[in-house]
Amino acid sequence: MRLPTHRLMLPLLAAASLCTFGAQAAVSPLELVGPVAEYKIYVAGNVRQLVVDTRVFVAAVKAGDIEKAKALYAPTRTSYEKIEPVAELFSDMDSAIDSRADDHEKAEKDPAFAGFHRIEYALWTQHNAKLAGAAADKLLADVLELQKRLRALTFPPEKVVGGAAVLMEEVAATKISGEENRYSHTDLWDFQANFEGAYKIVELLHPLVARENKAFIDKTDANFATVFDTLKKYRTADGGFESYSKLSERDRKLLAGRVNTLAEDLSRLRGMLGLN
Repeated sequence: MRLPTHRLMLPLLAAASLCTFGAQAAVSPLELVGPVAEYKIYVAGNVRQLVVDTRVFVAAVKAGDIEKAKALYAPTRTSYEKIEPVAELFSDMDSAIDSRADDHEKAEKDPAFAGFHRIEYALWTQHNAKLAGAAADKLLADVLELQKRLRALTFPPEKVVGGAAVLMEEVAATKISGEENRYSHTDLWDFQANFEGAYKIVELLHPLVARENKAFIDKTDANFATVFDTLKKYRTADGGFESYSKLSERDRKLLAGRVNTLAEDLSRLRGMLGLN
């Protein structure tokens, strides 16, 4: 169910009024209330889907159904990857849900290594879903906690607007190497979700940005279309993606270049809207 936008207005307006707008800001704080409210609705919808999908995924892991759990791993993550810019505002939650082995002192053997990637390790490297039973229970608890926190969060407009660039920069800097889903090689699922999440922010800002710089919007939309078209080449018949391990170094560099172009463009958004 979509939340009535007016219920979001007061906290969002408060956040907008606290932002530092230049004397000649392109837009007023009030003009950002609507787009940020719509983005909060988008986030809420994705978190609800994440909860639903995580319950099914966790049940498969705990039942020891390794093939079902493998099939559910990548699609379950997509809802989280779409909203990563705001999920990462809670660093403890992001670490619990999405940290990698090398974020921990003892890597895969570290008791603090949990979340999606601990389960990924159990499924693809240890070939034993039940070894991740405790991690699966904790993942569901952490996803529910994230939902609770996001529901109460006042979304800072500068974080929302800047989130599109941050997401693209993260893909280009650390994800394009394939290090995130290093056991399953399901990285293309994450990329698609990251691009969709970033584009949602841009899409909601279209009217405000186009008023100031229509050429920027046209260029950014074209660059997003290029990235989405690039990913289409790796789609499988069932709607998923090929293993990232099948991409050549040339393919990865080409994708990285296109993502970097997007990141550079999107890094201008905050300044264009007076949110620096």
